[in-house]
Amino acid sequence: MGKPAFLSKKPPMTKPSAEERAQRLTKRQYVRFAFYKVDPVWRRLPADEQMEHKRELLEVIKSFNRRMLLRPYSTMGTRADAEILLWQIAESPDVFQDLAKAVMKTQMGGYLEMAYSYLSQTKRSVYEIRFGDEEEAEEERLVIDPSEAKYLFVYPFIKTRDWYQMSQMARQGVMDEHIVVGRKYPSIRLNTTYSFGIDDYEFIVAFETDEPSDFLDLVQELRETESSKYTLQDTPLFSCINMRLEEAIDALGGPDIAEPIDDTVTREVWQEVCPIDDFAPGETQVVYLEGKMVGLFNIDGEIYAINNRCTHARGPLTEGTINAEECSVVCPWHYGKFDIKTGQPVDGIVRKPVETYQVEIRDGVVYVGTKVGGE
Repeated sequence: MGKPAFLSKKPPMTKPSAEERAQRLTKRQYVRFAFYKVDPVWRRLPADEQMEHKRELLEVIKSFNRRMLLRPYSTMGTRADAEILLWQIAESPDVFQDLAKAVMKTQMGGYLEMAYSYLSQTKRSVYEIRFGDEEEAEEERLVIDPSEAKYLFVYPFIKTRDWYQMSQMARQGVMDEHIVVGRKYPSIRLNTTYSFGIDDYEFIVAFETDEPSDFLDLVQELRETESSKYTLQDTPLFSCINMRLEEAIDALGGPDIAEPIDDTVTREVWQEVCPIDDFAPGETQVVYLEGKMVGLFNIDGEIYAINNRCTHARGPLTEGTINAEECSVVCPWHYGKFDIKTGQPVDGIVRKPVETYQVEIRDGVVYVGTKVGGE
C-alpha cells in the first residue's frame, strides 16, 4: 500500500464541489453471494471423515479473513436448493475466485455444489433519498457493513425495459413512494448492489432484520406501489439465518465441530495481519476481524488499530490524510479527524469515536485482536 500524505495544518471546512465528491467516491466494493449445497453422499460418510472434512473447510474459509469481509448464513430449513451462504465483500473480485478455488480443493469441496452465485458492486443511487443527510446517505451506499441481525433476505432483481424508457423525473416520482413505504419499517436494513453487465441480473438486494414478519409486511406493501408493475424478476428469494461459520458448517450435517460459546464470558479473538517487515512506518493495512473492517496504522514504528469506517458516513480511514506528529487521521470523504491512538473524534464533522483494537507482534508477525462476549 502507498504511503499516505501528511498534514501540516488543518484543512478548511469547505463544502467540496460535485466534481471533487465524484473523484473521491469512485472506489466501490465488490459483493458476492455464494450459495452451496452438499451432495447427500457426503452425509453417508463415516463420522470421522465428515469431521475431518468440516475442520479443513473451516480453516480454509477462515484464512480469507485477511482479504475480505465474509459473513456465513445457513439456509437449512428455509430452502430446498441451497444450504449455506457465504456473503463476501472485497475491494477486488479476484479474491472471490481465490476463495472459490480454495474451497473446491478441500476434501469436502468434492461434495459441494455451487447452487447459486451472484456478483455485484456497490454504486451511488441515481435517485434522491429526500430525507436526512442526503450526501451522507448516498456515500454510505458505497459501503456494505453487515449488521448483527439474525436474518438476511437476498434476491436478484430485474426491472422491465419500460422502466428505463421513462424520464429520470418520472422514475424519481415513482421511487419516492417506494422510499416512503420503506421508511415505515425501520427494523429492516437494505443493502442494494448493482450487477449491470457483470452478472445475469441488474440488482442484488439484501435485507437485514431481526423480525421476519416485518420483512413479509414490507414486501406485501411494496407490491401495492406503482414501482411494482415495473418488476420483471425478483426470485429466487433466500431466507438466511446468521450464525458463526462453525455453526453454519455444522448445520450441513455430520458431527459438530463448533465449540459451545458462553456469550456472557469475555473472550479474545485474534487475526494475523502481515509480517512486521512488510509494514513500514507511514504505511497502513486493512484486515477483517469479527465482521468489521479494521485499519492499522504504523506511526513512527508504533502500530495502532481502529475501525476503518468513519462514524459519520463510513469513509475508509486508511485512505485518509495522516498526521504522524499528532497521531491523527482525517476521513477522505469529509473533514472528520480522529485520534488514531484512542479512536476519539478530534475535529470536524464527526461526533462519535471509532472502535480501537489490540495489536501484538508475535514472532515477527503483526496480529490484531478484540474482546467479544461478556455482559
